Amino acid sequence: MTERLYPADSFLREFDATVTEIQELSHRDGRSLWRLALDRSAFYPTGGGQPHDIGHLVATARSGAELTAEIIGVEEDEQGEVWHHTAKPLAPGTSVRGVVDWTRRLDHMRQHSGQHLLSATFFQVCGAPTVSFHLGETVSTIDLATEKLPAETLLRVESLANGIIADDVPFTVAIVPHAQAEAWLASGDLRKLPPRAGDFRIVQIGVGNDCAPFDRNACGGTHVGSSGQIGGLHLRGMEKVREGWRVEFVCGLRAVRAARGDFQALTEAARNLSVGLEEVPEAVARMQTEGKQSAKKIEAQGLELAQFRAAELVRQTPVENGLRVVRLVLSPPGADSPAEAKLLASRLTAQAKSTVAIFAWQAVEGTAPATVIFARSADVALDCGAVLRQALAENNGRGGGSKEMAQGSVAREQVASVMDALAAQANSAR
Repeated sequence: MTERLYPADSFLREFDATVTEIQELSHRDGRSLWRLALDRSAFYPTGGGQPHDIGHLVATARSGAELTAEIIGVEEDEQGEVWHHTAKPLAPGTSVRGVVDWTRRLDHMRQHSGQHLLSATFFQVCGAPTVSFHLGETVSTIDLATEKLPAETLLRVESLANGIIADDVPFTVAIVPHAQAEAWLASGDLRKLPPRAGDFRIVQIGVGNDCAPFDRNACGGTHVGSSGQIGGLHLRGMEKVREGWRVEFVCGLRAVRAARGDFQALTEAARNLSVGLEEVPEAVARMQTEGKQSAKKIEAQGLELAQFRAAELVRQTPVENGLRVVRLVLSPPGADSPAEAKLLASRLTAQAKSTVAIFAWQAVEGTAPATVIFARSADVALDCGAVLRQALAENNGRGGGSKEMAQGSVAREQVASVMDALAAQANSAR
């Protein structure tokens, strides 16, 4: 088995090793992907919510020539062996120099250590335990087992966590005997333990001489040496999930980039609104109020226009044999949407007796299905929903509705056939 170097020293960036085994992982389009096992490695394999490291291996031939194999993935198999994915095969017995991508490793250390601190803070502030953790490419999340998570709790947790970061308390890692870990678990000084035998690797936040540390956790991941190296923690949002609440956060340079992005977006909004940064919320609220007022005016004007157009249709369409059948095919600008066509049908059948509206709405361009609307006045004995449903079904369309009004969709080329069927049913109901 590979001797893992990162548990003892997360800051180890380079190491010497020997290739012990090679396997072809996949072969596609004439190219192979290989996985290599080493006798020792500082590359972290995916696990515990933390992604794998990347980097490269450098092999030196007897001639002095160097071959560099990029490591694009690291995994652990069921037997506990660590495999390094690369496009270049290296024979067993080859001596290599491993180089970990430090930018990625340090970022992962900051996010993972920030998660430990954040989870411990949530537990201390509101008793909410963390049930899962995911370290993503841009943001990370923890899922908390709690029914409620008020906004003021988030602010308190963020403030307390960043206070501990500012205090630069130590992060220590120790291999602890199973009995000691069980004793800590029983006394409440350890959050949880995985169900296995043997010693445990315990990550501790803060000094625990005369008093208990801020947090103890069994963990196999990579971590910073002190809380100050996390570099700041910023909560980005939360959402309700099945097990409780999911909290999104960023640490270190991710927090800086997030703050910079927020500032740029706020600056752009302020420029577009012609106000100062601090005035943006007020300006947006004012625009929302004005927008709602405008929407109400437009709605009232639309209703007034529909009433006027309905009256015109009543005047233009006579009652024949006891029934007024108004048949129209609408499209912009006569009706900008199916909703406008439906409103017109509603106003028409509400203000005139013995009236049936058979409307079709379709866009000016494109091949999207047409919308068919079938409505009647209260004194007409006709089930619009049932009649329309049958007419559409006979023409590969679908829809339905109430006895007074129904709506559905059908291919453009079938519109005339559907409207003819509706007109025939309406005339038979006289």
